[in-house]
Amino acid sequence: MGDWIDLLQWPAMAVTVAAGLMVGSRQPWRRKAGFITFLVSNGLWIAWGWHDEAWALIALQLCLMVTNVRGVLKNEEGNQ
Repeated sequence: MGDWIDLLQWPAMAVTVAAGLMVGSRQPWRRKAGFITFLVSNGLWIAWGWHDEAWALIALQLCLMVTNVRGVLKNEEGNQ
């Protein structure tokens, strides 16, 4: 089981980069998709970090989750 979890860091990195590109968009729907994609990447990094016992990475991802939820909410406010 450990082998595929070790490989999880690569899709997590790719999803994070894709999310970063999307949140820079001028289109609100794409920004929202970017923040949601960031939330997915947070989950992937937490899964990988848990397996590797990377507790600081997990703490960082939890903090970033809060900022990404805030991003989704702020993006919604800007659309109204």
